[in-house]
Amino acid sequence: QVQLVESGGGLVQAGGSLRLSCQASGRTFKARAMGWFRQAPGKEREFVAAISWSGAGTVYADSVKGRFTISRDNAKNTVYLQMNSLKPEDTAVYYCAAAPSVASIYEYWGQGTQVTVSS
Repeated sequence: QVQLVESGGGLVQAGGSLRLSCQASGRTFKARAMGWFRQAPGKEREFVAAISWSGAGTVYADSVKGRFTISRDNAKNTVYLQMNSLKPEDTAVYYCAAAPSVASIYEYWGQGTQVTVSS
């Protein structure tokens, strides 16, 4: 089993940057792909980025390509989402999640962290 706790959210002006962190507990972290999702008010949750267990493979939503970078440190059981050039439309609750592989169903979810981008 994997428990996930996100941090790093906050309020930032458009064009600014934030780095989200997701601390995982559980011995299976290294064997799992990790993903970031987000949900804006009144909208469905959407995929943002994912990274393979080794870190060698990454996938991004078109809306964040070139602005966001996902990474992981398996020694620290932590996955990161570096968000640059933030836009007001990036405002959402961001969740990290764990899955057997990048394309699998995500089994474990964190509680989310709020990101608000002001114009």
